[in-house]
Amino acid sequence: MTQITYDYFEKVDIRVGKIIKVEYFPKARKPAYKLWIDFGNFGVKKSSAQITKLYCKDDLVGRLIVAVVNFSPRQIADFVSEVLVLGVVLDNDEVVLVQPDGDVPLDKRIL
Repeated sequence: MTQITYDYFEKVDIRVGKIIKVEYFPKARKPAYKLWIDFGNFGVKKSSAQITKLYCKDDLVGRLIVAVVNFSPRQIADFVSEVLVLGVVLDNDEVVLVQPDGDVPLDKRIL
């Protein structure tokens, strides 16, 4: 495992957002959803997320998530993913979303 300094970690901007729209993403190489996520003062950002094994699309709308918001945008097929939604990857490639343990304001920073 590579160690980093706290100063380096502080450069990663991780924020709370709320999923407001979900679509299936059939053009992705692996099963995925297109997500539109409201980050409050930072606006609505898009993300491609491989979370189809444990989450159905209708259950995701309104869910709070945690995402890295300062990565460079990434083109995935015909979709630009602007943020990285964080999740725990299990041995069978299922992804469990990381989320706040309570109702917190959108756009708050995670440290």
